[in-house]
Amino acid sequence: MDGFQRRKEQKKRNILDAALTLFMEYGISKVSISEIAKEANVSQVTIYNYFESKHQLIHDVFIYYVDKASSDFEKIVYSDTPFPDKIKKIIFNKKEVAKQINEEFYQYLMKEYSTEGNYIEKIYVEKAVPYFTVLFKEGKEQGFIDPNLSEEAILFYVQMLKDYIQKEDVYQKILPLTEEITNIFFYGIIGKQKKDKE
Repeated sequence: MDGFQRRKEQKKRNILDAALTLFMEYGISKVSISEIAKEANVSQVTIYNYFESKHQLIHDVFIYYVDKASSDFEKIVYSDTPFPDKIKKIIFNKKEVAKQINEEFYQYLMKEYSTEGNYIEKIYVEKAVPYFTVLFKEGKEQGFIDPNLSEEAILFYVQMLKDYIQKEDVYQKILPLTEEITNIFFYGIIGKQKKDKE
């Protein structure tokens, strides 16, 4: 990639970052293109050179956000961090996102998530499942996950959760429960205290 192309890509990333920051804080409808331009330190014309409409920008921000979340998850899974700390990081990350994300932006993400053949589904199949598989294998090898649990059963459980939260009446209520749901997923309803005492 030459210098010009690199600068072009960087400018596009700056716009996506700026839009994501503003959407996370204020939602989608309250944020204007001029506010995004100001945050990204570019002109409105520049934004329209990269994205034909606000709708296109919202869609691209959604993809950018999903890719970023997938990349962050990958970094945790493949890091040298001890297994229990990886789990804490995943839970903390969910907790932080749940605290920071604007309700309207979250609802938009979930609405996109519930459409047939959506981008999140694609990333889930191509990336999340392999990451989970690596994580569970490591957990079993280090004695943190019951070795009698089959990979199929764990992934089936993940799939059930994923399918359930795609329902509109569910995803509208789930945001405040994100941390608790993640805790239950990793520690069960008995919680980690029992494990700590053994």
